[in-house]
Amino acid sequence: MAEQRIGMVGIGYAGLPMAVALARVGNRVWGYDIDYRRVDKVNAGRSPVDTVTDEELRALGPDLRASTDPAVLGGCDVILVCAPTPVDNGTPNLEPLLSATRAVRDNLRRGQLVVVESTTHPGTTDGLVQPVLEETGLRAGVDFNLAYSPERIDPGNATFGVANTPRVVGGLTAACRDRAAALYEQVGTVHLTKSMREAEAAKILENTYRQVNTALANEFSQICWAMDIDVWDTIHAASTKPYGFAPFWPGAGVGGHCIPADPMYLVHAAASLGRPFRMAETANEINEGQPLWVADRICKELEAGGRSAVAATVLLLGVTYKADTADVRHTPAGPIARALQERGVRVRFHDPYAAELSWPGGHIEREPDLAAALAEADMTVVLQRHREYEPAVIGGARTVFDTTGKVPAAAGRL
Repeated sequence: MAEQRIGMVGIGYAGLPMAVALARVGNRVWGYDIDYRRVDKVNAGRSPVDTVTDEELRALGPDLRASTDPAVLGGCDVILVCAPTPVDNGTPNLEPLLSATRAVRDNLRRGQLVVVESTTHPGTTDGLVQPVLEETGLRAGVDFNLAYSPERIDPGNATFGVANTPRVVGGLTAACRDRAAALYEQVGTVHLTKSMREAEAAKILENTYRQVNTALANEFSQICWAMDIDVWDTIHAASTKPYGFAPFWPGAGVGGHCIPADPMYLVHAAASLGRPFRMAETANEINEGQPLWVADRICKELEAGGRSAVAATVLLLGVTYKADTADVRHTPAGPIARALQERGVRVRFHDPYAAELSWPGGHIEREPDLAAALAEADMTVVLQRHREYEPAVIGGARTVFDTTGKVPAAAGRL
């Protein structure tokens, strides 16, 4: 395929890796973002996210540039939209996606291919994005191509990335689908769906599957604790079955953009049709409650060790939502810290990837000296087992409570 000029709307955790992958195979890519700091970093060869390295950016040179001016999209053959789709107070917020769509609309020209990569509920691309683009007088499927292909980025995953994770592609028409498929085939395998709505639903299903099974593991961990059963040993035992079982592990709670947010888009879409998505709603309630249960467990462990929670010092290790990443979006560390402070606990934290931890009404800075913090804390709670937290490091703690199942010497575990 000849070199194409590609515009990527949104160069964050999900958009930038695909922009890099497409530039690497001979395309010229413009990243458009409203965050000037992110744009400046990309142009300086410094990655603003940990899903792309500085070395990857620098190797591309002029083949990947970034701008805060949406006019760069007008000169592109292809425009990919990877805007965030957050959930605010339990309600999906499509405004960032619609704002990005309006930027595309204002620079849309005949013959372009527009692909939405943002995770959203089925019917968004043809029901919301398409009408905005057609305000130009151009018709989707006739004057320009329109398709949907959800991002599948897993921060911190060293095994699967853009190149070896298949892309799901659906189009408004067969021609739209095939043109989008040809684009993504430059970097990996493509799976075609009947329409854009199947592709949108597939991404929601993927993340709801993880949400529901994680909720099962979290609630199961609570039952195991009440019955004096080792949940980790139990799941390991069940995992020996070579069929009909896939292990999911409990933890301090779920975080990031995907699992806590994406299923809620389908929950709200289904409710508008009078069809409640009860399993996803229940799973969300369980996962949202897990951090409060963990905070309660921490206080119980303190009391069992003869230390009142009031005025005790607790050190949280690893406050990002996932090990070995810098992403703190929807991290369970926030509600845990808040719940502990409300009980009178002095909360401290350390994380090599995060300098501060904030939650509504609260904020703490990272402890500068990990060894001293470990020695001073009445209890150290491992929320994420970053690679920096080797057993020899954690061994400097007085007492350890482990929520990851990866610290065998911990005095207490989920």
